[in-house]
Amino acid sequence: MDGRPVLVCTEFEDATADLVIAELNRRRVPVLRFDPGRDFPAPVVLAARIGAGGWGGRLSGGERTADLSAVRALYHRRPSPYPTGSGEQAARFAAHENRRGLGGVLGALPGCLYLSHPQAIARAEYKPAQLDAATRVGLSVPPTLITNDPMEAKAFCAAQPTIYKPLHAGAYEVEGEPAGIWAAPVEAGEVCGAVSHSAHLFQAQVPKVADVRAVVVGEQVFSARITAPPGVVDWRAEYQSLTYEPVACPDGIRGHWCGSSLHSG
Repeated sequence: MDGRPVLVCTEFEDATADLVIAELNRRRVPVLRFDPGRDFPAPVVLAARIGAGGWGGRLSGGERTADLSAVRALYHRRPSPYPTGSGEQAARFAAHENRRGLGGVLGALPGCLYLSHPQAIARAEYKPAQLDAATRVGLSVPPTLITNDPMEAKAFCAAQPTIYKPLHAGAYEVEGEPAGIWAAPVEAGEVCGAVSHSAHLFQAQVPKVADVRAVVVGEQVFSARITAPPGVVDWRAEYQSLTYEPVACPDGIRGHWCGSSLHSG
């Protein structure tokens, strides 16, 4: 049995992480689960020291403690963002120190396998960079417009069937209730002056029968076909009605993904 610990960074409610942790427990792998944006600086305690072999020391949460020099893997799943510290000056300073201190150590652990590296995930959050990477390796990308000009948006939507996509999948509320902002069809007549308030991403709509989610781990590509009810544009809006099945990734696509910057691993 490998007694080195695995760190799991995710939010409080995460069913996927729960399944991973259950399997690690079955294999008797020590696990320390925490949410950096919620649990630090309390109840999580960090005491890290740099040496010839890299970072060492300890990370503690509750009754569990991990030796930082022996962490075998960090599963960076879906942690809460570090607080912005939008209040008084001292709070803002502390928030930035927490993100760069704890986040910096977690991103520089010696001999650690990252799934995925926090800094890689941060880069992958920028859709313009990902679309650029996709075009450079030869993948087909639908006509895309990012703009805050209502007239540009209106002309783009008039030229072809179009969908709007949020550039960031952050938390949003409608009348006090949590709500998701999903990709959705938009017509030229629906575009108004509100577009000028922020950047918007518009993309030509591609007819589809299903979606495929590909997960790249090293040189391996794991693909799953996701089928939503007819007429659903964004499958994430219908989690309760989806069906899944494993599918093979075509060699041509696999070659584009492995070893490129398209994924966050």
